Amino acid sequence: MAKAPRTLARRRRAVPEGGQVRALARPSTSKNDRIVATAARWIYEGRRLDMQGLADELGISRVTLFRRVGSREELIGQALWRLTERMLDIAVARWEAERPEGELHTPGTIRHINAMVAGSSGLRRLLDDEPALTMRVLTDPRGRVQSGIVAFNEDLLRRDMTEFGLVTLIEPGALAYALVRLGESFLYADVIAARKPDVATANRLQQALIEGILP
Repeated sequence: MAKAPRTLARRRRAVPEGGQVRALARPSTSKNDRIVATAARWIYEGRRLDMQGLADELGISRVTLFRRVGSREELIGQALWRLTERMLDIAVARWEAERPEGELHTPGTIRHINAMVAGSSGLRRLLDDEPALTMRVLTDPRGRVQSGIVAFNEDLLRRDMTEFGLVTLIEPGALAYALVRLGESFLYADVIAARKPDVATANRLQQALIEGILP
């Protein structure tokens, strides 16, 4: 079997169902890491990210908090990326544990991602409370979240090309971006277009794009 790309290979290790989100720093300091980890936990638990309350829990001043992380929106972006990395790890572990021999890696992993996004009560609370800010953070092509998921999808596609001879309709980077944008349009349909989110249709269309067949 061909070796998986390094960025994807790191995600293939077993991931437990629970536990703390692993570290991601900005910049790489333990103090900032603790701030981001705490903010990620608040979002996961469905709590509004109140900067004064967060500073109180961390035992620092509000001024110090802003100096370390920048704006509240930037901290939300870092926290959401922290949660997203955790989600990607879990999606890989779950699909690889159940994937039938010969099945592609990409479609099944993305199905697990879609299910977790749709089932995240913390993310849903954030979308309900602050839809404009949340969508801006989630879908900014220059931000951590969307660009990170696009890179992750591209790694999956390239792995399927190497291991199974997958021939994509367009080059993998462009297809990875299209898969993310397609997922966003169905998973956040209630925020974007006042329509009900539709995970099943997202799964079906994404698989069709990956495999180059009609749904």
